[in-house]
Amino acid sequence: MAPEIVKLSPARMLFTAIYILIFPVLILLLAGNWLWIEGWIFNIWFIALCGTVIIHLYLHDPALLAERYKKPGSANQEGWDKYMVYGIVLGFILWIGIMPLDASRFGWSAGFPGWLKIFGGIGLLNSAFLFYRAFADNTFASSLVRIQSERKHQVVTSGVYGLVRHPMYLGGIMLFVGTPLLLGSFWGILMAVVMAFLLAARIRGEKRLLVKELEGYADYQKKVRYRLMPFIW
Repeated sequence: MAPEIVKLSPARMLFTAIYILIFPVLILLLAGNWLWIEGWIFNIWFIALCGTVIIHLYLHDPALLAERYKKPGSANQEGWDKYMVYGIVLGFILWIGIMPLDASRFGWSAGFPGWLKIFGGIGLLNSAFLFYRAFADNTFASSLVRIQSERKHQVVTSGVYGLVRHPMYLGGIMLFVGTPLLLGSFWGILMAVVMAFLLAARIRGEKRLLVKELEGYADYQKKVRYRLMPFIW
């Protein structure tokens, strides 16, 4: 069966735009300061990355765009992963919500030095690179843990997948750590640790599925040893 190809109707484009803008608006609303510079820097980064990836997929890989629109629990997603996805989404919302409250509105965290905020910004740049390249290099980069047999799922070993086996998760870690450093939120960093453990748990579950059911993945593990962090794990 040929994979479904997503056609972004005007209604769907509007919904996608609203979805992307929800989090930047929420950050500034919770911050209580519409001129919060760090908040605007993150928002511009977030909108630019989301927009760039969606446009790239729409023009160059509509089959992956269709895959990314699949809802949790659909297709042949692993049963445990549906709850993992909901947990990650909930954690992301809490993470997004607590940082502006902490760093701007209530000032629970002591002010972060400028060099640390710059370091956080550099982390976001690296995160954007990994996210974009992961989508560009791997047409099977689904948001669900499943074997995409209808799309002739294959192991991808090129590009950033030659660096680590889960470059998108590495980009996610850099996002979760870099953002609170940029914004100046200690509570955001604590949430980042929780999110990192969730991603690590998902990697373990995904590995079991891929080794068992995706031809060539066991050999790929021997070629690319590190799952998430080069020379560490």
